[in-house]
Amino acid sequence: MTDYRHDLLFGTFLTPSAQDAGQVVELARLTEQVGLDLATVQDHPYQARFLDTWTLLSVIAAHTTTLRVAPNVANLPLRPPAVLARSVATLDILTGGRVELGLGAGAFWDGIAALGGPRLDPAEAVTALEEGIAVIRAMWAAGGPTVRVDGTHHRVRGARPGPAPAHDVGIWLGAYKPRMLRVTGRLADGWLPSSSYTGPDTLPALNRAIDEAAENADRRPADVRRLYNIAGSFDGTGDGFLRGPAGVWAEQLAELTLEQGMSAYILASDDPDQIRRFAAEVVPAVRELVAAGRPTPAA
Repeated sequence: MTDYRHDLLFGTFLTPSAQDAGQVVELARLTEQVGLDLATVQDHPYQARFLDTWTLLSVIAAHTTTLRVAPNVANLPLRPPAVLARSVATLDILTGGRVELGLGAGAFWDGIAALGGPRLDPAEAVTALEEGIAVIRAMWAAGGPTVRVDGTHHRVRGARPGPAPAHDVGIWLGAYKPRMLRVTGRLADGWLPSSSYTGPDTLPALNRAIDEAAENADRRPADVRRLYNIAGSFDGTGDGFLRGPAGVWAEQLAELTLEQGMSAYILASDDPDQIRRFAAEVVPAVRELVAAGRPTPAA
């Protein structure tokens, strides 16, 4: 199989509940305290019970020192890409390079339209995403030519690029359908599916689709990091994905890394005890199993 090897990352996928705003920030701080790498939050601006994602990520970043932050995933139809690019770059500069960009084509179109956003069909949404990525990358190219993207859905004509992010921000796409997978292979730095939508048994075929698109675009498949939003329970006997003791979790996640190249696991949980157990019992075991299972590089 393709060697997708990347350093392993582990993090949390937190619910941006306005009713529990302080607790959300505390869970992000806990994510850092227990040694995990990143905290992510969903982006559904039409949900009145949710905090605004970028404001929340900024506060989380201000209350942590090493933790990476990312939207999981940013709702592009409600976040104009030129402005989103500057939001990302700004927060990346202020945090010393701790921001990544999970990006989605959009969903829940009634809610998007209710806030004044466009109502796109699936094909239009993917086209808009491709145009948005072009705008974002051009806006990050500080010192380059003025940005001109004359798309069907996103038009930027003569904007000055910049500021540049503090590091090479990864664009990670939440993608499931064939065309979105091809866009991921051609244009993205990472693929960010969720186990609740696509289980482990579906990953081989979807990975192959991304690989083929990358190769057709003269890219290495390994250039596209494979991330995975996961959810599970420490109850049970291990009959099912992430349904059992920590050792079962570790074996299953290590297998996905060694066999499917998944290299980041983001736990969807607002339970501090589960986050602590994930960090203390699962993460070290996954790292150990992966290290043992990977061939030693030739000298």
